[in-house]
Amino acid sequence: MKQWRQILGAIGAVALVGGATPAWAQINPEEVRQAEFSPQARQGGGPQGIMTKAQILLDRAYISPGVIDGYYGGNTRKALRAFQYVNGLPRTGNLDRQTWEALLRKGGNAPVLTTYTISEDDANGPFAESIPNQMTEMAEMERMPYTSPAELLAEKFHMDQDLLEDLNPGVDFGSAGTQITVANVLDRQPAGEIKTVMVDRNNQTVKAYGTDGQLIAFYPATVGSNQFPSPSGDLEVNGIAERPVFTYSGDLEYADLEEGEVLKVPPGPNNPVGIVWIDLSKEGYGIHGTPTPSRISKQASHGCVRLTNWDAQELAGMVSTGTPVRFTS
Repeated sequence: MKQWRQILGAIGAVALVGGATPAWAQINPEEVRQAEFSPQARQGGGPQGIMTKAQILLDRAYISPGVIDGYYGGNTRKALRAFQYVNGLPRTGNLDRQTWEALLRKGGNAPVLTTYTISEDDANGPFAESIPNQMTEMAEMERMPYTSPAELLAEKFHMDQDLLEDLNPGVDFGSAGTQITVANVLDRQPAGEIKTVMVDRNNQTVKAYGTDGQLIAFYPATVGSNQFPSPSGDLEVNGIAERPVFTYSGDLEYADLEEGEVLKVPPGPNNPVGIVWIDLSKEGYGIHGTPTPSRISKQASHGCVRLTNWDAQELAGMVSTGTPVRFTS
């Protein structure tokens, strides 16, 4: 995405009616901190400070917009609708004044951005130069790690790497001890205990409900595909595997392997199923993470339920063996 900003920036900025932000403009921290609702804030176009602030506030309310990137996209619309539902507002999916004011109230006094000091672990990895596309090459790797400190840090704070770099221009993310500006999304607690998980196949979402039917957490998801649909009906959580090994075998319907051939892809955040696997009671199906968080709800899966790594890890920490998981259409 940053490459396109650079290309468009080289062509020259275009004057837009009302002074709207060009789609390739960068965001600075003060633009996010000081963002206020305005009727002129457009629902779309390029990254905006107001959308970045709204996404952070949604995330802090356990209503995930997926990747925090400053854009008003499909996953942010889903999250806004969920937030509006919880707060008794019209479910428009738009960032209107009522919704903005409710987000600010729910956010309390905590700043939307915070300062983080890069640790030795953040800076030193280990990292991979690149992640191969072929399963055969993935299976030959020792691990499936991040490819850079910037990728690690962006994922740690639920952010798109472009946004992280925008907020920290010129920073060497591989330098331990360096202070950076990040989304303030780690110090928060869910509103209750999860009793049921609902997977909506049509709307590509996962919702977690408490004992009295209140929505505890919401996540955009990738749920199956036309060729490989997800299950239907009532299942339950069988167990949870942290840092799973991905087994790619010729027995899988979609596998491009000989019958009986098996490949083991080692664990890591760039593993095809990410950093956690929530095993479901139908064999071969689960809720899991992904190496490509920006593609959630924008690409198909082979029947499983895919979340960002951080959303999958968060959900895994709130469910247990036997938690009901209902698939709806």
